[in-house]
Amino acid sequence: MLTSTQIREQFLSFFKRKEHTIVASAPIVVKDDPTLMFTNAGMNQFKDVFLGNKKFHSSRVADTQKCLRVSGKHNDLEEVGVDTYHHTMFEMLGNWSFGDYFKKEAIAYSWELLTEVYKIDKDRIYITVFKGDAEDGLEADSEAIEFWKEWVEEDRVLLFDRKDNFWEMGDVGPCGPCSEIHVDLRNEEDRQKINGASLVNMDHPQVIEIWNLVFIEFNRMADGKLVSLPAKHIDTGMGFERLCMVLQGKHSSYDTDVFAPTISKLSEVTGKTYGIQKEIDIAFRVIVDHLRAITFTIADGQLPSNTGAGYVIRRILRRAVRYYYNFLDREEPTLVLLLDTLVNQFKHVFPEVEKQQDFIAKLIEEEEKSFLRTLSSGLKRLDALLAESSGSTLNGKDVFTLYDTYGFPVDLTRLIAAEHNYTIDEAGFEKALAEQKSSSKEDAAKDIEDWIILNRGEEVSFTGYDTLFETTKILKYRYVTEKKNTYTQVVLEITPFYAESGGQQGDKGKIELEELELEVFDTKKENDLIVHYVKGTQTLSNGIVLAEVDPQNRALSCKNHSATHLLHAALKHVLGDHVEQKGSSLNANALRFDFNHFSKVTDEELKAIEAWVNDRIFAGVNLDERRNVPKEEALAMGANALFGEKYGDKVRVIVFDPEESVELCGGTHVQNTAEIGFFKITHETAVAAGVRRIEAVTAQKALAYVNDQINILDEVRTLLNHPADTVKTVQAVVEESHQLKKKLEQFEKLQWQNAKESLKQKVQSIGGVNLVVQPLGAVSMEGIKKIAYDLKNEIPDLIALLAGDADDKPGLGLIISENLVTDHNLHAGKLVKEFAKHIQGGGGGQPFFATAGGRLSAGIPKALEEGRAYFQNLLQ
Repeated sequence: MLTSTQIREQFLSFFKRKEHTIVASAPIVVKDDPTLMFTNAGMNQFKDVFLGNKKFHSSRVADTQKCLRVSGKHNDLEEVGVDTYHHTMFEMLGNWSFGDYFKKEAIAYSWELLTEVYKIDKDRIYITVFKGDAEDGLEADSEAIEFWKEWVEEDRVLLFDRKDNFWEMGDVGPCGPCSEIHVDLRNEEDRQKINGASLVNMDHPQVIEIWNLVFIEFNRMADGKLVSLPAKHIDTGMGFERLCMVLQGKHSSYDTDVFAPTISKLSEVTGKTYGIQKEIDIAFRVIVDHLRAITFTIADGQLPSNTGAGYVIRRILRRAVRYYYNFLDREEPTLVLLLDTLVNQFKHVFPEVEKQQDFIAKLIEEEEKSFLRTLSSGLKRLDALLAESSGSTLNGKDVFTLYDTYGFPVDLTRLIAAEHNYTIDEAGFEKALAEQKSSSKEDAAKDIEDWIILNRGEEVSFTGYDTLFETTKILKYRYVTEKKNTYTQVVLEITPFYAESGGQQGDKGKIELEELELEVFDTKKENDLIVHYVKGTQTLSNGIVLAEVDPQNRALSCKNHSATHLLHAALKHVLGDHVEQKGSSLNANALRFDFNHFSKVTDEELKAIEAWVNDRIFAGVNLDERRNVPKEEALAMGANALFGEKYGDKVRVIVFDPEESVELCGGTHVQNTAEIGFFKITHETAVAAGVRRIEAVTAQKALAYVNDQINILDEVRTLLNHPADTVKTVQAVVEESHQLKKKLEQFEKLQWQNAKESLKQKVQSIGGVNLVVQPLGAVSMEGIKKIAYDLKNEIPDLIALLAGDADDKPGLGLIISENLVTDHNLHAGKLVKEFAKHIQGGGGGQPFFATAGGRLSAGIPKALEEGRAYFQNLLQ
């Protein structure tokens, strides 16, 4: 039986023999395509080639591509684990032809590989072909049918509609008819009973698609129309995990050696056995799948966060935690314990996971710990909601808050509620969920019109390293409406505008066309296309234009980008060689740099880092820029290359010191470090487990920051009457404040003690119960709680309702002896919530003790009056 490693190697070797260039996988996180968040197919990195925007160095290519499908058109997340073959992260084996061979060769290659190399039984294979679509004006793909008939019986070639056999990457973009190859894995007895052809595309777990041959020949426009591409291309994708399932004779991809090692390790860690109980099996599949997705995305530079791609990764991680928390009885970090097994399995194919294993482990563990704490908080909040609920149904909005704020799964809320004889307001929950989704869609909504072509061009040329002005022409433009704001996107044949990349914000400036002056407010990349964002909407005409970058904005960005390189070198020098960049952002105003380091950077270390950078600035080091350097040569020079970045065969190297600052970089820089002027760190903080962030400013902004700090110091000195030693005087003031606070606390405790003794004299005995309902005056909530507990410890069978009003913040506290809670079916949380209405507040708590805060001090007498009447009536 072939191992997964052998299966992958045989695929790449086969296509290498067919004169294909084997290329590396692109990063799993997409950075220069606004239509995609993650690489969801092998063709993503070749999108510009299909659109005719660029040429690739080879017309035949093959690879294994890391893909993630959890959002957008191709969203498999909710199916992962429930069935036995869907995955979030998966490998896509693929071969491409860019204007070289087409259907005939693609079909022949696929048949040869599957039947002659992998030895799959021919009578288990079925082929699907596009049957045409009247709406798009497309006929059946008769050409593909005829080519398939050369290899397979006609009754195994099945026709399907656009849904199954017309491949589109998204709402717009390259697309075309496709042929899918399906394999019937059922046993002979089942195959004799039901013809496999009838089960194709019917979601049968044993009759599955393994390879899709896409014949890219159209571009789907924003208006829905299809436009023929300049050349015809082949784009194929074969699910690696499913192929392993077929070749290893398994009925689930999770049973193959792709997942078996991590499943075995998970069983060892949890003491649970895979393959016996449905819920446990689903949890196992979710966990081992999600671990792989999390690990590879972090290795490619994406950290879990609360926005964008980072939020998706955090959701995946938390889904895995929920499953082991709910179904495997695990309340401690578990994913991190599986990481070593996963890394050992994939380190030879994707070495980036081994190189960053320690960092990935720390990050995953901290994310797990954080979410486990959140789940614990959610349980406490759910207990409170159950205690405060007046009926037998939990409010739908409250259930949604548990889900949205605490990450608490609704099925777990439903289960715990049922254990307490409660139901949840399903309709209210669904309404709140729908409102959030609707709001998110509105925020993300973007209407992009089709390109208006003025001139044809092969590729866009960037000249911004050498000039800020360029005489050029417009290739195309289109209108975009986003959040009710409409603007124009313009593509120039030659441009000096730097497009946002590598953390550097895009250039601003203007484009002059005849009588028009277009304000460029941003420049971004769409794949390899440089797109200028222009305010307003104008009808643009063909002709010569002058493109001019805002020189001041560019100069300030250059200062901050070069300072970022110096900061990176300084961090390695001061903190150690383990430091690697984990993200950066810079513009004309400031810079931000994220890096791995597992402790807070001390004040002394920050001073040393700042001094190191400024020493290089004051030394006036010249920029050594090297273009078109072979990547291997650049790496041999010691250049820093970032994980998750896709570099070409030729790279640009920025050197400020051959021993300390050598980086692969496409950004813009100063010609001499003296141009930066001055560097000042403004903030240092943690952004994720093991990731720190430094924010800083340079040049005039740095000077302004220092002047602001000096002005603050001058104001402090003025307030202190200009002491000779400012630091010593401030220390004395702080110490005096500390001593006064201690005396105040001692006074408060004495006040509370006196109040307690006074209350003991006012206890009213009713039916064997000791009742006290009294105002305490200017006593804080902390004081109310202390007095109440002290009373309870000294007086048996107690019910005490107390009120305080410190700093115009009215509060109530209700404490009830535990035996009275049971005997009289009382709940302090529910009662205090009712009494608090008089002080315009709310509260809650446990059955024996609860508090409530409010806004209306004048309502305290009524609150106490209602409480006294309630308990007197109850006890008499």
